[in-house]
Amino acid sequence: MAKVVVVGSVALDDVQTPFGEVKNALGGSAVYASIACSLFSSAGIVGVVGGDFPKEHIELLKEKKVDLAGLEMRNGGKTFHWKGKYGLDLNNPKTLDTQLNVFETFSPRLPKEYCDADYLFLGNISPKLQLSVLAQMKKRPGLVVADTMNLWINLQHEEVLEVVKQVDIALMNDSEARLLFKTSSIVVAAREILKLDSKIAIIKKGEHGCVMFTDSKHFSCPGYPLENVKDPTGSGDSFGGSLIGYLAKTNDFSEENLRRAIVYASCVASFNAEGFSVEKLRQISIKDVQARYKEFEGFVKF
Repeated sequence: MAKVVVVGSVALDDVQTPFGEVKNALGGSAVYASIACSLFSSAGIVGVVGGDFPKEHIELLKEKKVDLAGLEMRNGGKTFHWKGKYGLDLNNPKTLDTQLNVFETFSPRLPKEYCDADYLFLGNISPKLQLSVLAQMKKRPGLVVADTMNLWINLQHEEVLEVVKQVDIALMNDSEARLLFKTSSIVVAAREILKLDSKIAIIKKGEHGCVMFTDSKHFSCPGYPLENVKDPTGSGDSFGGSLIGYLAKTNDFSEENLRRAIVYASCVASFNAEGFSVEKLRQISIKDVQARYKEFEGFVKF
């Protein structure tokens, strides 16, 4: 049985950056998060695809030992498709086209064996769907991590706040945190997240790393200084998946171990940005991640 249940989108992406272009590449929040998670713990994916979804992508997920019991296949439809373009500022992609296809009517249904999971990652999907997944759990998981985006904050503001209230770790980037709480300060935004009962707020800052806030402390993790960035798509999802994967592996929620989890997650996310789609995630091993973790240890000491 999968130790970590990952719920989110499964997509075919067209991505263009100053460093290249791919078409119909494997993407989606659940894909990036589950493959990243699999570096540390077993993952089960919950999502939906159409009849056009290539068999080689299914084989890749199996190769990474991602459980597919929760992957719904609708042969009569088409897979969610996103087309985007990045300029030299890789933090701000421009969406050129979005075709929801089978994802438009996606209603996550957890397989029976997933309803008892101790670890749950709610990827970047509608907060109403995230709440519906939480309602299907037979027991409160030991750890729930949730991500979001500007779209949901604008369209379903109250539901996003309810998700933040119900989860243990709320993930969002700095612009999303500012938007959610109408403030220019990520410190103020983090305090508001914690007031809503999330135990931990992690504010992602793209290439500049992230900051973790608890009631009494904060921890700032820099971004890994990459020389050859190709495509940052999915790096935030890779961060979230590896974060919960490491915590599931260690079953240790101490602040010290949370800091380690964030550094490991930052390592995996940095690898992801060095290739298009899941190219780098499919190549790296835990040894590669550990080697980069050692580099992190070196350049944050003072």
